[in-house]
This record gives sequence, C-alpha cells and structure tokens, in this order.
Amino acid sequence: MSNILVLNSSVSGDGSISRLLVADAVAELTARDPNAKIVFRDLAADPIPHLLPSTVAGVRAQASSPAELEARALSDKLIAELRTADVIVIGAPMYNFSVPTTLRAWFDHVLRAGETFRYSEAGPEGLLTGKKVIVVESRGGLYSEGPAQALDFQEPYLRQLLGFIGLTDVTFIRAEKIGYGPEARDQALADSRAALARLEA
Repeated sequence: MSNILVLNSSVSGDGSISRLLVADAVAELTARDPNAKIVFRDLAADPIPHLLPSTVAGVRAQASSPAELEARALSDKLIAELRTADVIVIGAPMYNFSVPTTLRAWFDHVLRAGETFRYSEAGPEGLLTGKKVIVVESRGGLYSEGPAQALDFQEPYLRQLLGFIGLTDVTFIRAEKIGYGPEARDQALADSRAALARLEA
C-alpha cells in the first residue's frame, strides 16, 4: 500500500485544467494501487498562511510566541505529510509566469533546515529522498520551447525547490496553450492524459 499526498493550488475551481489532471493522476495511481492512502490538501480553499514577522521564527528559528508556536505546529504537520508520502502529486498552474502564492507558502513551511534539508561541508543536502513526484503544470501559452521559454519561472523554480529537499524523481506534465481556444484546451488535456497513462508505476 502506498501513501499519496495530493496538493491543488488553482483558484479557478473544479473546472481548472490542473485540477482535472490532478484528479486523473490520482485515478491512475489508485487504479494501480486500490489500497493507497491519500491525503488531499487544497491550498486554494484552505490556504497555508504566508509567513509574517510575527510567525517566521516558527519555521526559520526558535518558536516562542503563540503565533510562532502555531506556525511551527503547522510546519511540523506539513512536513510529516511529506515524510509519509511515497508519491506526491502537485497541481501547479502558471500564474504570472510562476506558481500561485499559496503553493509558495506551502514550500515556505516545508523547506526547513534540519528537517527537510541540512547544511554540510559539501553544501545543502536534501533529506526527503526515495519519493516520486508528479507535477501538473497548466499554462495559457507555450513555455516549454520557443521564445517564451525564457519567461518560464514556474518549472525551473519548482524543480529547484523540490530538489533542494531531496525530491529529484520528478515528472512534469505540461498542459500548454490552453488559452489558445477550446480546441487547443482539449488537445492539451488529451496530450497530458496520455502522458499520465504512460507514467511508470
């Protein structure tokens, strides 16, 4: 039995492309492992608070105030979900060439020195290894190639953050050109669903 952590971050509701494809990814995974245990986090409906001067020490230093202790408890919970997961599915639509701020806030709580990474003489070392990650990226335009590729601050950013904590087995499913009209949207969905079906168990 595998443990699956599912993160959605689109604010566009159930009709969003990333949410549709995340649901497809979960269906594909559970078809292969019907006994899989799934933890869902909707970062749009139930957002992780952004770090503030009153809470940042709860994640980055020593928690002492009630607000800091609350931030530390949330960080502990999110990190525990990550540690338990064998597979992580992330729905990450492109907003302003990067990721939703709610997803960034989640990363701000789980990138924690001594817990998910550590500093060594050789440099930073990720501590969450041996897990598979599926990242669903929805994009209005074409950013995986061509002139707009230089504007892609989404995928390189996600790859860096995930790799920093040891998550290097990452598959990106890109649904691109969904802003080009209904036919392009349908084609992006079909191509991404085919890519999900080809994923190794």
